[in-house]
Amino acid sequence: MILLKTRRKSADRLSPFKDFQRRIQQKFTEMTYVYAYVNRFYTSRTAFRTERKHQMEKTRLQKIIAESGICSRRKAEELIKQGKVKVNGHPVRLGDGAYTKDIITIDGERIDRGRRNNKVYIMMNKPRGYVTTTSDEMDRRCVMDLLKGVPGRVYPVGRLDRNSEGLLLFTNDGNFANDIMHPGKHISKTYRVTVRPDINDEQLVRLSEGILIDGKKTLPASVIVLDHQQGRVVLQIVIREGRNRQVRKMCEAVGLEIARLRRTAVGPVKLGMLKPGAYRELTAEELKALRNAAQ
Repeated sequence: MILLKTRRKSADRLSPFKDFQRRIQQKFTEMTYVYAYVNRFYTSRTAFRTERKHQMEKTRLQKIIAESGICSRRKAEELIKQGKVKVNGHPVRLGDGAYTKDIITIDGERIDRGRRNNKVYIMMNKPRGYVTTTSDEMDRRCVMDLLKGVPGRVYPVGRLDRNSEGLLLFTNDGNFANDIMHPGKHISKTYRVTVRPDINDEQLVRLSEGILIDGKKTLPASVIVLDHQQGRVVLQIVIREGRNRQVRKMCEAVGLEIARLRRTAVGPVKLGMLKPGAYRELTAEELKALRNAAQ
């Protein structure tokens, strides 16, 4: 009996502590639920504010058009200058922007800003006799006529004139196209150029150091003689800018006639053995190398 009473007294002394411990655990559980609720509320509110802020900020039109897969940023700027782009039915100027809910049209056709194209990156061996454009008012053959079965809508990255041939890139990724063509990136372009009738050291030096074209001097170029025969010389010319018909104008400026001009590489990506008129998708390694070159 004495032992039983002792145990009962010990239990009575511990019961307030256990009760206190139980209440603490209960409060902790309640606070955990409250914290989770408050955290979820503020997270949702922050996301809502971020989305609302994004909707209230204007985005430049050329960026919107490029991200929609219509064309590159540079081409989009040309369309804006030509007055072909409208926002909510009103003409726009270069530098204007648009909100998320604005309606943007090009030549009266509305662009789908919600579309998310699968990005496509293609290389082609452009043959001579084709113009680098998506359509031609003079009904000449276009490089787009050679692209059969390509998913989605793509456009050329840069250009080669009608009488030039070789490596030409296509994509629907506006940011990628802008990086490759941007003059500040200095992506190299390599050409195999056959000139007539001959070439001397002075002409080689002038081509290498830079030529004044349209009032502006070209950047230094790498010029190597690959083959030297009577009446013709084969050169490898590497430039790091993309001015209109630059290689042809450089050669003409030093008195050389171009018999054949073929682009063999863009940055680290080479044409290889791709047949004229044929095309293929860029490999993951080639795409990565181009992106690294544009950084």
